[in-house]
Amino acid sequence: MTQKALPAALQQALQQQFQQRFSQGESTRLQHGRDESVHAPELPDGVILAESTDEVAQVVRLCAEHGVPVIPYGVGSSVEGHVLATSGGISLDLSGMNQVIAIHAEDGDATVQAGVTRKQLNDALKGTGLFFPIDPGADATLGGMAATRASGTNAVRYGTMRDNVLATTTVLADGRVMKTGGRARKSSAGYDLTRLLVGSEGTLGIMTELTVKLYPIPEAISAAVCTFPSIEAAVQTVIQTIQLGIPVARIELLDALSLKAINLFSKTTLAEAPTLFFEFHGSPSSAEEQAETVQAIADDLGGTNFEWAARPEDRSRLWQARHDAYFACLQLKPGCRCFPTDVCVPISRLAECIAATYEDIAQVSIPIALFGHVGDGNFHLVVLVDTDNAKEMEEAAWISRRVVKRAIAMEGTCTGEHGIGLGKKKYLVAEHGEVAVDVMRAVKMALDPRNLLNPGKVLP
Repeated sequence: MTQKALPAALQQALQQQFQQRFSQGESTRLQHGRDESVHAPELPDGVILAESTDEVAQVVRLCAEHGVPVIPYGVGSSVEGHVLATSGGISLDLSGMNQVIAIHAEDGDATVQAGVTRKQLNDALKGTGLFFPIDPGADATLGGMAATRASGTNAVRYGTMRDNVLATTTVLADGRVMKTGGRARKSSAGYDLTRLLVGSEGTLGIMTELTVKLYPIPEAISAAVCTFPSIEAAVQTVIQTIQLGIPVARIELLDALSLKAINLFSKTTLAEAPTLFFEFHGSPSSAEEQAETVQAIADDLGGTNFEWAARPEDRSRLWQARHDAYFACLQLKPGCRCFPTDVCVPISRLAECIAATYEDIAQVSIPIALFGHVGDGNFHLVVLVDTDNAKEMEEAAWISRRVVKRAIAMEGTCTGEHGIGLGKKKYLVAEHGEVAVDVMRAVKMALDPRNLLNPGKVLP
């Protein structure tokens, strides 16, 4: 891999400051120059393992002096090329910033460094009666989850990262440190800079600390799985459940191919048919009432094999199988990569959108699995491709375009939770319009006029 030379003065300063935590080795650069996407690796010129906000600010200031880009890095689990160093520069690894700074159980919030993962935070919360609910599947860092505005299986009840970040400590492009938001649950003071940063993918600032909302662990949690004769019947069950206002915590849809992959990968024996996974939170009586109502809806639409998983170990096994779906699908075609596409539409258009998508899937030769967090209108296609096969890549790009354009036409979005990165930039104008994208560019220019923070991402 070609490596550009860093300015000698910058290289010397970084070596002096960070010693063994500054690396220009090819293996380290390769690790930080790729993610889970189909995009070819783009290697940084160096990697720094940061341990504090002050260190992040020092790196950003030094790089700004020499006009060198900085790309924040968590664990590399993104799927849209967010961490690729398209213009070289320094990959700033925040995974070592993994301290839980404070837990305020009485107020239901916690302050953490950006490298804390969701599982680590929930481990730290044991004994408090609280948990952090945002669950994108991967054990991502909270900083990365905030940067991409992640959501996941619990978004139906608990919202996304947009709804759950109260405050940040953020390093700006010139190295200044900015505090945004606060621990109060609402404020009308000034512009909402926290919401501006959440979802900005490291292009406006580097979030080094976050204050996030916590929630009481429900008194009762039960999970269920139900199979359906068709995708349409499963989706109609979801739509009726949401429209009736049933406060279900999770509703996940998996198609027959996804279930086949899960059974092979996780050694489960789930029926290989369109399937919904549910989870209900509340008091014992309310959780039972929710489940009975949903079961009645499913029965009316041909749902069968409505099975319960009330014991914690059974629920964990069920949801682990769901979280394994992505990697399970990759095993259907060994050596392949996933050309991911995720969209979100108003819940009333979900059945129509998925039905039309299946018509598209029937026209291509590559295997494509469909699953998603359909309780909020979001679904994913796992398009399995050989990246060296031009025909497969062309088919993957075609179906991705079709799904995205259809979602936008239905007043939905080109990305429900993966972010824009490199892969979805071309759809931003279609979704938001020229004027809105011009305003986004103006914000970027105001905060990062030299385009040094994660250049090449988000803006077309």
